[in-house]
Amino acid sequence: MPGRRTIGVDMGGSKLLAGAVDSALSVHHRAQRALTGLDQAALIDVAVDAVEETREFAGDEVAAVGFGIPSLIDQRTGRAVVSINLSLADIVFGDVMAERLGLPVFVDNDANMAALAEHRAGAAYGCTDAVLLTIGTGIGGGLIVRGELYRGAIGSGAELGHTVIDENGPPCQGHCPNRGCVEAMASGTALAREATRMARERPGSGLARALADGQPLAGPVVTELAHDGDAAAIEVIELIGSRLGVAITSFVNTFNPEVVVIGGGVMAAGELLLEPIRKTVATRALPPSRDTVRIVMAEFGVEAGMIGAAALAFDGLGMRAGKRY
Repeated sequence: MPGRRTIGVDMGGSKLLAGAVDSALSVHHRAQRALTGLDQAALIDVAVDAVEETREFAGDEVAAVGFGIPSLIDQRTGRAVVSINLSLADIVFGDVMAERLGLPVFVDNDANMAALAEHRAGAAYGCTDAVLLTIGTGIGGGLIVRGELYRGAIGSGAELGHTVIDENGPPCQGHCPNRGCVEAMASGTALAREATRMARERPGSGLARALADGQPLAGPVVTELAHDGDAAAIEVIELIGSRLGVAITSFVNTFNPEVVVIGGGVMAAGELLLEPIRKTVATRALPPSRDTVRIVMAEFGVEAGMIGAAALAFDGLGMRAGKRY
């Protein structure tokens, strides 16, 4: 489809990112929106507004829209059954958006879309088997198995963030009924919770001073303090990394991936987070998988889901036309 573009939309647990993307997966325009606290009708309106802004830039070149949404999707019907961290439930999302936008719309899970992008042109390029985790408000998971995106029997598989790592752990967030999920223990939300606890336990730390100054101890603040050498902030990131390592150990033992790709906003911590992850996996995982797996950062960063959603739209158009773009 020479000269044409699709719009990829990544709806995360707290924000939306949309972009006009060409067939080489280069991004030409971006639109961002906050999603926190919105009900379902407002979420739809905000998504439409972001797509229309992006479409206005790209003009007649836009052929379709792809959405990555943080929802369990029944691909037999296209119904978004439930979202853990957004007010999306029991909605045939693609049909609703196609009617609002007047364009072909293709929909999948947001972490699946990040995995698609990283496999198509990023950190998992050329791999037949890969695991992807996106660490943000929650934790999303995506799987590449034998060179294909794995969705499960009806399209709701690979919810790796809801792997239990402590059966007596804290209740998971949002609409998850479980306890001790890796999302509850090691997401950006968990990082903020642990940072607040640490600030109260270490009154002389940079974390404590930031809290006293009224700064929310979310990922960016904790990461900045850790990079500046604050011992308490470093300890929090190491704790989150160790917990992620426990979960990733199970994924390495189960799937024997060539690579585990980790993305999302929390990965701004970089090697401060990757080092305890790798150390835990090296200690706990079984050979030979532990000896061959690579654990790396996502190449597309926080844009992976958006780019993957755009690729999904290109693929969907290709299937309709009997070819792949």
